[in-house]
Amino acid sequence: MSRPVYIVDGARTPFLKSRNTPGPFAASDLATACGSALLMRQRFAPDQLDEVILGCASPSPDEVNIGRVVALRMGCGHAVPGWTVMRNCASGMQALDSAMVNIQAGRADLVLAGGADALSRAPLLFSDAMVRWLSGWYAAKTLGQRVAALRRFRLGHLAPVIGIVKGLTDPICGQLMGQTAENLAYRFEITREQMDDFAARSHQRVLAAQAAGHFDEIVPLIDRDGTVHALDDGVRADSTAANLAKLRPFFDKKYGRVTAGNSSQITDGAAWLILASEAAVEQHGLEPIGKIVDSQWAGLAPEHMGLGPVHAATPILQRHALGLNDLDAWEINEAFAAQVIACLRAWDDAAYCRDALGLDAPLGALDDARLNIDGGAIAQGHPVGASGARIVLHLLNVLRREGKTRGMASICIGGGQGGAMLVEAV
Repeated sequence: MSRPVYIVDGARTPFLKSRNTPGPFAASDLATACGSALLMRQRFAPDQLDEVILGCASPSPDEVNIGRVVALRMGCGHAVPGWTVMRNCASGMQALDSAMVNIQAGRADLVLAGGADALSRAPLLFSDAMVRWLSGWYAAKTLGQRVAALRRFRLGHLAPVIGIVKGLTDPICGQLMGQTAENLAYRFEITREQMDDFAARSHQRVLAAQAAGHFDEIVPLIDRDGTVHALDDGVRADSTAANLAKLRPFFDKKYGRVTAGNSSQITDGAAWLILASEAAVEQHGLEPIGKIVDSQWAGLAPEHMGLGPVHAATPILQRHALGLNDLDAWEINEAFAAQVIACLRAWDDAAYCRDALGLDAPLGALDDARLNIDGGAIAQGHPVGASGARIVLHLLNVLRREGKTRGMASICIGGGQGGAMLVEAV
């Protein structure tokens, strides 16, 4: 970490809630519009970037290396490499981490890194039975063979496989992400009321931040119909604890406590940050907004993936001799209310800190006033590839707005991982 890595600027799109139909923008549209607006206000040309790195969990089949596609669409030119990273929910943070490592290694000086996903456009797939039937149909050469194939066809073959459900199901433990949140609710005795209170608070904080103009990192979008999308559209003033209590459990319908209301939303969005070495800052006369001090990745059991922030952020705290409340602000991505609450309880649980983290004593209670000051993904949404970049960008904006110095952004990752990034405002 001897070579400083600065964050020069950043932007994101509004996060647009999926409404059970393909949204107005593909992932590459979101990333291109946001990145182009960000690059237009810089003191360097797009073709002066050393590389473009984009995190994306669900690129469309015609944009598999979406990072390169977007780099070309933004006008970075043929000579600027563009590539894609995927670490599930932390793909955007992985892009930042990869950019940081390349700058520290001297392989790059100026990098555009971030994340994007259009989860409303997650595909509907043919079942294996339908694929096998189609294979037989196309292999049929004679009329008799085709008649025989038709006789084998069943209407049930047409039942689609919902791609996003497969993507949000862990292949190792066989549980949906929401079921892993139920595991944590049981482990830490988190009540339904506590989850709904946390979710309501997320909506209230986002609404207050919108009213105060605290999301100035957002670049408005205009769709093909001329509709302007200027703000995150999943937040609701009527998402009170009383109203959220009316919703039924979604993942464990008989015994569960996790509902659609106290979970993050299926969302489309993109976020970018510009990272630079000290040499690039001086060469282009840039004015950094912050710098990355440290980062960490961690692994844990997939069925407890929501505790990833605890396992990733704790080693950073130890390396820098920091307590939870020595930091001025925290962003913990709100995949589920139960998941964030479980992280807070794990740090304050002597047995968990001893057995899972190897600590002599618990880290204690994180001050609620330092956590997700302007709300989080329960109200704003969680476009998987973008969220890790969004929380780093907004954390820096909070620090600068409040006149503070240090903060931690952390995120849980499907598959049983966690990521964390310590930043300082400049």
